[in-house]
This record gives sequence, structure tokens and C-alpha cells, in this order.
Amino acid sequence: MDGHYVADAIYIARGDLGERVYLLHDAEVTADVDLDTLIGARGTTAGVHLLATAGGRPNDAAGTLQGIDNIEVGSHRLKLYEAWVEQAFAGGRASLRIGLTDLNADFYQNDSAGLLMAPAFGIGSELAATGPNGPSIFPSTALTARVSVQLGKQGYARAAVVDAKSGVLGDPDGVDFTMRDGALVIGEVGLTTNGKIALGAWRYTRRQDDIFATGLDGAPVKRIATGAYLLLDQKVAGSDARATNLFLRVGLSEGKTTPFRGGFQTGVIFAQPVASRPDSQVSFGVQHGALSRGYRDALRDAGTQSDASEWGLELTYSDKINRYLTVQPDVQYVRRAFGNGRDTLVFGLRLTVSRPDGE
Repeated sequence: MDGHYVADAIYIARGDLGERVYLLHDAEVTADVDLDTLIGARGTTAGVHLLATAGGRPNDAAGTLQGIDNIEVGSHRLKLYEAWVEQAFAGGRASLRIGLTDLNADFYQNDSAGLLMAPAFGIGSELAATGPNGPSIFPSTALTARVSVQLGKQGYARAAVVDAKSGVLGDPDGVDFTMRDGALVIGEVGLTTNGKIALGAWRYTRRQDDIFATGLDGAPVKRIATGAYLLLDQKVAGSDARATNLFLRVGLSEGKTTPFRGGFQTGVIFAQPVASRPDSQVSFGVQHGALSRGYRDALRDAGTQSDASEWGLELTYSDKINRYLTVQPDVQYVRRAFGNGRDTLVFGLRLTVSRPDGE
């Protein structure tokens, strides 16, 4: 069993609502069980993940499209975030996982972007903004069947079929077992040489409303939402203990069913930049979201002018103060796509309490 607690203090120094401070909280507990040891089910494991959040909504004041804090949610509840069973086969080179799972744990993910707090560094906005209520990512997952296969020593291939409508125990509607909204089908292939290089693609099985275009009857035109992405995450200097890693992620969508037709995220992370601090890390990132033409047309018809994109910069430093506590100051500048002011300046402080490895 493992767990952690995260507390964020977010100060909006420049935004739509003036200077404000927001507090956010995220508590998570996970447990994985080897069913071979427990009941003799060879190659079978199971996992559960509980999630509880609390606090404010700083992005209301920041006024950005892609968000500024990756633990901010619209409503707060105790949830069964994940619950899955996984069966290994082919001598452990392949596995099938079924249950409620976080899509971003297996797809569109690279470790070097993980320290940054802006949500766009977790999964590209052109995918995060899809589906009836968002794909199977924080803070609500969906029923998933995922196959993962190891290819040679450093290659892999993964594919999943995911209920298009997210929902878990703790959400108002609970888990969706009907699949009436169709499914998200996603695949990724990659190499883990000196980091990670991966290519992925996704597509929904059921047509969704065009974000702007309508038919002769005035109803939204129905379209298939689809997209693809590329990940590059490579160690470029240093030893394993003091490595420097660069990352680049580029994503595209069909640009008709979501506010974003694509975007990119790039950055660098330095491990142990302070020689006397073995757990110190510094990361700098740039994130960019390109708005779809339909979304911009919808904004124009509502009387709002927008730029073609929104982009932001983030600089963060993380260090362990003791065995349990990690402190992470953070600063972000976002050039917003629309609004009365065209930029947002945010200062943050993240405190993470976790159990040391091995305890």
C-alpha cells in the first residue's frame, strides 16, 4: 500500500479577478495485490486507487483555457479512482488489464514532464478536451480494456478500448456500464532507448457534435473525433543520478469537435542541480495549445475575439526537506487566447507528504 497528500497554494498575481490566493488539496491511496501469492492465480495482479480532493478553483481567476494546476477539479468527492485486474501471459511479455484505469498512465505520458504543474504537461489538451465529459483521466476514469506487449528488449506496443463516458464510484452517476456513448480506441508504440520515443493515435467510435457547424435543421453536425501524437523524451547529459533530460510532445486532432486542433509541450528537467541536495530537481517547460477554427468562430459569434493559440511558460524547483516532505515552488506565465487582459502570472507552492520507498 502506498499513498501521498498534496497541498498547493496558488497566488494569482495577474488575472481576470485581481490578486487572489487559492488552496488546493489532493489525497491518494493505492494498493496493488499479487493474486498469485494470495490465491494462487498465476500472473494475476489487482489494484485499487482512492482519491479525495478539496480546495478552490484558481483557474477561474487565472482565466486560461488549459489550466494552471493539475490537481484542480470542478467538484470535490471521495472516489474509487481506479480498480483493475491484470493478467500476464506470453511468459510475462504481454498483459491484459481490465477495469477502471487512468488512460494517461499508459498513453501520452513521459516522465520528464511529470514535475511541472500545468495540466497540459500531463496529457495534450487536444485529447484531454474530448468525449462527453472528458476521457479516462484525472479526476474520473472509465471502464477500460488495455493490452500491452513488449517488443524485443526496448520496444512496446499498447492498445486500449475505453468507455467514452468517464465515471467512478463517488461521481453522481457512478460507473457507466452501458457504453451508449461509444468508446475511445487508442494505441501507442514506442522504444525505451535512452528514455522514450513513442507514437500514438486515438479515435472515438461514435460521432460527436461539431463545436460550431450545424446542419439545415440547426442541429450540430456529427463528426468522428480523432487525433495522433508524438513523444520524445531523452537523456542528453549527466550520470543517472544527475541526468539532464529533454522532452518534446506534439499532438493533433481533427479540429472539429474540441476547442483545440493541436499543440505541443517541450522542456527540460535537471536532476540534482544542487550537488549537496540529492533529491533536488529543476524543470522548465513551454506549453502551447492551438485553437480550432470552429471554437474561434463560436467565440466570435458570442462577441469575444481570440488569438489563434494560448501558450505558457513554467519554471519549478522540487526538493525533499526530510524523508516525508517535498517542497516545490513554481512560477507560470500564460499568454491567454482571449480575455480582458492578455496574460496571467501565477506563483505556486506545492507541499507533498509521502511515505518513503520501502516503508
